[in-house]
Amino acid sequence: MTSPSTAERMTRLLALVPYLQARPDGVRLADAARDFGVTEAQLRRDLDLLWVCGLPGHGPGDLIDLAFEGDRVRVTFTAGLVRPLRLTTDEAVALIVALRTLLELPGLAEGEAVSRALAKVAAAAGHAAESRTPLAVSVDAREQSLAVVRDGLERGRALDVQYYVPSRDERTRRVVDPMRLLLVDGHWYLEAWCRNVEGVRLFRLDRMDDVTVLDEPAAPPPQAHERDLDNGLYQPAADQPLVRLRLARPARWVADYYPVEEQVEVDDPPGGLAVAVRTSDLGWARRLVASLGGAATVDEPAELADQVAAEARAALARYAD
Repeated sequence: MTSPSTAERMTRLLALVPYLQARPDGVRLADAARDFGVTEAQLRRDLDLLWVCGLPGHGPGDLIDLAFEGDRVRVTFTAGLVRPLRLTTDEAVALIVALRTLLELPGLAEGEAVSRALAKVAAAAGHAAESRTPLAVSVDAREQSLAVVRDGLERGRALDVQYYVPSRDERTRRVVDPMRLLLVDGHWYLEAWCRNVEGVRLFRLDRMDDVTVLDEPAAPPPQAHERDLDNGLYQPAADQPLVRLRLARPARWVADYYPVEEQVEVDDPPGGLAVAVRTSDLGWARRLVASLGGAATVDEPAELADQVAAEARAALARYAD
């Protein structure tokens, strides 16, 4: 389960109004979502948030105003947020270095687009960027994985992947048939048919310890379908266990970080929140509750509550010893 960081979303919100103002006739929601690298559902949530942002007073004539016409949106009042973000010299240098590094990656599909972006940023930065101390850059594991995965997709080859599963804190090795690459909330994902579990799975590239292109064709079976991401990346199945938790005030952040199906204000604990979340891995839920240090209580399922209580008693016994 993932969630966009506050910094990522704030950057996008600051850029949205100038972006819309530059398109006075409006823009299709699908096109805007593609330009910002998010799902259409996420873009709608961003626009809903913009609607309650604006100038002090927060009354009519103070807030940013938008107009929706079919599948298009346009801004009708900017509340003064009209200037696009500008890069400092250091930020421009960092971006130039990153784009040059990206161009050197094997199997880069968008090389022409990256080259155009690099030329524009370099021209805007001018001599100030050239006068900076040269930087040494190494390609990190995520970028190497991206290059290998793209190579496998382009050649239609299966991949051997060593993958870290954070919910179980373990590393697995599996052979997958790649289907497509996705960029969601700043993270690259490979959607592929996993031969180990015989199902379609999403693999975050920064959790790949190793990935190798195999000398055999990728062959996703007919039942392997790309998932619809309009409702978000994490979409639990209806038959997965429903975990009900009561969160004390310090743990209320859980409802913002994870996709919950229900949330209700409660008085016990004071200022608390009752939430329900579906997960196929009760071990993940057990570790989440343990990590909250007593700020969460399991209401359902009973076996999970018993496991958490048993682990807490065992931990206390070790301290007593």
